Amino acid sequence: MKKRLFQLSLICFSLLFVSCSDDDDDKQMTIADYVASSANYSSLKAALDRAGLTATLDASTSFTVFAPDNAAFSAFLEDNGFASLNDVPVGVLTEVLLNHVVVGVNRSSSLTTGYVKTLAKENTTDNEIDMYINTEDGVLINGQSSVVAADIDVSNGVIHAVDKVIGLPTVVTFATADATFSTLVAALTADPGFTYVTTLSSTTAPAPFTVFAPTNTAFGNLLTQLGANSLGDIPIPTVQATLNTHVIAGANVLSSSLTNGMTVTTLGDSFTINLGTSATFTDLNGRTGNIVVTDVQASNGVIHVVDKVILPQLD
Repeated sequence: MKKRLFQLSLICFSLLFVSCSDDDDDKQMTIADYVASSANYSSLKAALDRAGLTATLDASTSFTVFAPDNAAFSAFLEDNGFASLNDVPVGVLTEVLLNHVVVGVNRSSSLTTGYVKTLAKENTTDNEIDMYINTEDGVLINGQSSVVAADIDVSNGVIHAVDKVIGLPTVVTFATADATFSTLVAALTADPGFTYVTTLSSTTAPAPFTVFAPTNTAFGNLLTQLGANSLGDIPIPTVQATLNTHVIAGANVLSSSLTNGMTVTTLGDSFTINLGTSATFTDLNGRTGNIVVTDVQASNGVIHVVDKVILPQLD
């Protein structure tokens, strides 16, 4: 009996030793080393090599990488009409890969719901593109890609495996991924004739866009102000005119470009920016609201979050 217990103990110790050794081996590898060592990441390795990013992830700078496996890359290529990685323009491939990389070590225990900057950049301003992380049920990125294995520690950061390639987000991506904007999305799709979703998903002219995005609370307060029970109680032309007053076309206007007294010309009516102890706006009806979050960067524009719906001139 004692001999059998000794053998079992020896086996358990051996398994523990092997497991710890594997963990230690991972920690000795860089992100690039880890990707190169795994057959399941051969597509990611090929993509990094083609984009010239392998050296970046092999350096001493600490990064968090959300790593798509081979199946994720196959789905990405098929969904976007590419026969192989070699058919993806290098510039596009580079930005897509950088959209999976965040500076610093962000283990799963430190991830919270909200926006973080990636290394990808919007091409008219070089502003870093955001990633929306939702941790309410696991970890969901931009409403599309889930973390399926977390906290793979390596010498220069941490890797989280994801089940889909994280495509470059548009302003619509963030509007639909972030529940803060669910009423805005309802307004954008309130009429079959509306083309807002298609237009604001575009990466060519009239992009880029600057969107002053009202929160759900902002819409709720507006309905109360108007004595309406729902968006359906508001005439469609009024909804359309109101939505137009929140969008600038053809410019990615960052908060650093906003000035006191500046008139913002939109697809609808204009409004005025007020800068003091905080950033506010005044619409053509004399209503003032706060700009509560700035510079949420998408690939085709930027979002500034406002706490009041901006109304066009009311007759």
